[in-house]
Amino acid sequence: MTLSSVKEMTEPLQWPEPGVTRIPYRVYSDPEIYALEQRRIFRGPVWNFLCLEIDIPNPGDYKTSTVGEIPVIVTRDEDGDIHAMVNRCTHKGALVCLKEKGNAKMLTCIYHSWSFDMAGKLKGIAFRNGLQGKGGLPKDFDPDKHALELLRVEVFCGLVFGTFSEATPSVESFLGQPMSKFIRRNLGKPLKPLGMHSQIIHNNWKLYAENVRDSYHATLLHTFYTTFKINRLDMDGGIVLAEDKWHHISYAKRETFEEAEEYQRDKIHAAQYDSHLEGPHLLNAWNEFDDGITHSIQAIFPNLAIQFTLNSLAVRFFVPRGVDKTELFWFYVGYEDDDEAQTAMRVMQGNLTGAAGLVSLEDGCINEFVQRGTHGSEMEMGLAEMGGWEVESSDASRATETAIRGFWTGYRKIMEFN
Repeated sequence: MTLSSVKEMTEPLQWPEPGVTRIPYRVYSDPEIYALEQRRIFRGPVWNFLCLEIDIPNPGDYKTSTVGEIPVIVTRDEDGDIHAMVNRCTHKGALVCLKEKGNAKMLTCIYHSWSFDMAGKLKGIAFRNGLQGKGGLPKDFDPDKHALELLRVEVFCGLVFGTFSEATPSVESFLGQPMSKFIRRNLGKPLKPLGMHSQIIHNNWKLYAENVRDSYHATLLHTFYTTFKINRLDMDGGIVLAEDKWHHISYAKRETFEEAEEYQRDKIHAAQYDSHLEGPHLLNAWNEFDDGITHSIQAIFPNLAIQFTLNSLAVRFFVPRGVDKTELFWFYVGYEDDDEAQTAMRVMQGNLTGAAGLVSLEDGCINEFVQRGTHGSEMEMGLAEMGGWEVESSDASRATETAIRGFWTGYRKIMEFN
């Protein structure tokens, strides 16, 4: 990087022309932009996914999560109400909850034994009145002024959301009608957990936000999808953008597959294999819905995705852990009324995705290639013109980057990048 480019990077970002068809590489690696995101996005007027409601089914249950880089605790109190609060003791700032999840009557910081109830109120302080009449806190110390910092909370279709902002509209308004309807399609029944895991990917969180909105890379990068005809561009499908463009749905209908000549004419590497499965029953599936959709990815701004592949249903949550590091969580779920065979099928098809998934293994490294490839070229920019320049829904083709342009439309607005 030249001295002039270093100087330029200290100046506020001016988004290049022609708008969201160009993505400045600087947004993936600039620590000042990353810090600004923590304030304007994650503490801003958006709903952040915190956990699944089934993670905290009983009174006294708690689950740790994160909003951006801010550690958060989600709890269910004795009345069954759900709360969310910053996982930071109001005494010295230490983490209060050290475990991923558990059940407790009180949340106690191990440093100095300050204790909080499940709604975040300060209820106990060791040696508050000192010992033997000496020391302790001032007599006018008010515990009510030292509760844990609370978030507003809403639950929608079993997803627990939190926000720091009073300006954030209701979750359903934030999502909009098409997005809310599709979440109800996939998560509108009582859920049961089937498993979870996480992985570290060495790239900026926004590269994964782009990845889940990139509707045509799957047929190029993911050989398994193409070879075994799970999700290809020569199936009927489409892209649905939210009214504000921030969120999207990409979907495909497996039964409509008719091989397009472009796969061979363009020598698409993912279509050059004549492979067979030792266990072909992996791809057996039953039709759960009457719309014919057998594969869908729904991305919710800023860092949530819901996938439905054959009969595998999962929630993906990708968390910034630094300007060039992201933790990706996979939560696999089924429905409470699934029979034993259906549950077994969902669990088996869970092997399609995840850190070592037959389909998504490649995503664990491809975004790192972008992170590494753009290093030192922060004043250059990427291209997002596939499908044109519009930021609109499309049922004509999924060979488009319209959903990526939608993400950057929302990002530019909330980050105030003109």
